[in-house]
Amino acid sequence: MDSRTERRGHIMMWDSNSSIKINGALGRVTVYSIQGCPHCVQAKASLGRLGVPVRSVDMGEHPELRAGLRQLTGRSTVPQIFFNSVHVGGNDELQKLSPEALGKLVDLVRKEPVASDALPLPEETSADGSEPPGEPDGEFNCERDELASLVEELKQSTVIGSHWKVEWLILIKKSFSGDDLIGWLQREKGMARADACETGRALLQKKYMVSVPNKRHEEGHFEEEGANEDTLYRLLEHDPHSALNTGQTAACAPMKAAELSALLREMILKLFSEYLSADGKSVDYKGMSASPLFERYGELAVQLQRVELLSLSREEKLAFFINTYNALVIHGYLRLGPPTNVWQRYRFFNYVSYLIGGEVFTLQDIENGVLRGNRKGMAQLLRPFSKTDPRLQVALPDAEPLIHFALNCGAKGCPPIKTYSPQDIDNELRTAAEAFLENDDGCVVDSGKGEVRLSQIFKWYKADFGGTDEKLLHWVMEHMGDSPKRSSLQTVLSDGKKTRVTYLPYDWSTNSSAH
Repeated sequence: MDSRTERRGHIMMWDSNSSIKINGALGRVTVYSIQGCPHCVQAKASLGRLGVPVRSVDMGEHPELRAGLRQLTGRSTVPQIFFNSVHVGGNDELQKLSPEALGKLVDLVRKEPVASDALPLPEETSADGSEPPGEPDGEFNCERDELASLVEELKQSTVIGSHWKVEWLILIKKSFSGDDLIGWLQREKGMARADACETGRALLQKKYMVSVPNKRHEEGHFEEEGANEDTLYRLLEHDPHSALNTGQTAACAPMKAAELSALLREMILKLFSEYLSADGKSVDYKGMSASPLFERYGELAVQLQRVELLSLSREEKLAFFINTYNALVIHGYLRLGPPTNVWQRYRFFNYVSYLIGGEVFTLQDIENGVLRGNRKGMAQLLRPFSKTDPRLQVALPDAEPLIHFALNCGAKGCPPIKTYSPQDIDNELRTAAEAFLENDDGCVVDSGKGEVRLSQIFKWYKADFGGTDEKLLHWVMEHMGDSPKRSSLQTVLSDGKKTRVTYLPYDWSTNSSAH
């Protein structure tokens, strides 16, 4: 492997397998990070100004290193920073180093080589020491569905028009009857009536079209006679709603839900990272929305329209909806701008939505309807899904408390996971919770006062963590990693006195560069 250096941003990336010196340095700084982590970007920007080689290891690309790093540092968060083999900690610890302490660490890197087996590193790297890229920038390609061309022709036909719904006395725009469709398939495609009816059923089953429910909220079924005057149909993309991934036909053959959500999450993270400021403190959402990569992301998000949800296992549902939720939040920021007050936040989480598997899911629907087992969320008087709502079939049977630490990480240190996988979802969620509780904006233990200060998340969703202070505190302790903080909490809980639980202020500030 050839040895070379390349400046990326302000960071000198260096191949650890080489003996080359950069600026006279024999050693290196190693930063364990993940894509789209603002605190990682801040740390790398600071390190890049030191004039020493910096090796960045993407933990999202190398999950096999998590256990070794956790054992070495006692922490589950990123970034984790080493000067040679000296562990500094995260970004906060780096920024708090005195000039004298930082100078000694820089001298160490310049004068002494790092032992080749001192730190967990990937087996293979590219020639410049950087990690391989995630989702490529190329256009999204897929296998075209066999009915996609037929739907495009149907859209251009005179079959789609306006029909009166007699029982409602309202005009249903862009609609057609079963007989309309059958007649068109017979005339234009030369199909026998039975074949035309079978095609109609396939369009319904594949969610290319939907029936307009009758006054009893029952959906029609495409029967061979096709002459049910109570039933009208619409193409799914013509069904009125404000979901962000509508307006065009999902022409791909349906993809596996978990695979599609992982692609969406990886692509939006790549986009987010490209428009994250050099100091990691703000995001240029305006520039991001004009990016060609965002246009390709939008094309991929359209494919959610017809994804199959009912056959998903619990693990697949968790990974799919967590990844989709996190991608949808950023998509919502791009289209509508980040919410800046209480009313805007309420509207944002209740109205920003995707059309998924033929049904509209808002952010609230995903979090409280699906992932929390159809429980009421903040400021909600009713459960998200009624007993007759078809989305209820997708909801988890019970609330999963660990999802609160995987949705939209905004803490000072993030878990070393950004995209969740059904194969290891439970371990990944526990890692995310452990990382959240390591942060002082997640949990602070004051042994002297016998007090535990927790994130507002534990107050808002207290029912998910047992419903009482006692159960909540035990849940927190069970989900902490082995650390001084956990030992302090154990001491507080075992001294026989009532532990006081209070809640930390929640930072709602936006990271948009426009604000």
